[in-house]
Amino acid sequence: MTQSIINSTIKPFKATAYHNGEFVPVTEQDLLGKWSVVFFYPADFTFVCPTELGDMADHYAKLQSMGVEVYSVSTDTHFTHKAWHDTSDTIKKINFPMLADPTGVISRNFGVMIEEEGLALRGTFVINPEGQVKVAEIHDLGIGRSAQELVRKIQAAQYVATHDGEVCPAKWQPGDETLAPSLDLVGKI
Repeated sequence: MTQSIINSTIKPFKATAYHNGEFVPVTEQDLLGKWSVVFFYPADFTFVCPTELGDMADHYAKLQSMGVEVYSVSTDTHFTHKAWHDTSDTIKKINFPMLADPTGVISRNFGVMIEEEGLALRGTFVINPEGQVKVAEIHDLGIGRSAQELVRKIQAAQYVATHDGEVCPAKWQPGDETLAPSLDLVGKI
């Protein structure tokens, strides 16, 4: 039986990231103490990937204002990340760390590695400050993601984390009513 990644603690890893014009080390310890998004994509210099990373870059200031750090990850090297950043107008917008996972350790840790291709599926993981996975979304390679919807999911996860006994219904937005699960609600929604 496979155990769900939800509520599991992130596994140890060491990576080099391209971030703000430098190569910097990143480990699982860097994700602790704040909300984090680990955003896997198949490869640099491709087609859907730059649209997703550009969308994430457009929402990065909002995520930062929510106390969230974003870490994009592919099985490319940090050198390839730099080359892509230097040559693509879309990727030049990125201000979050771009992690290199050429050995696939991080991709395997999160269950998104396509072994026969050496690439990661499109995986999005929201991690709470304690290092537990609270949201896991995995797409096939041809299906792009929405950073705007990710922002909403993180807002809901943060709300639930700070409001004991409340849950967020479908399409919940900050300011909307939440639910308090109880026997009184059974069969009434």
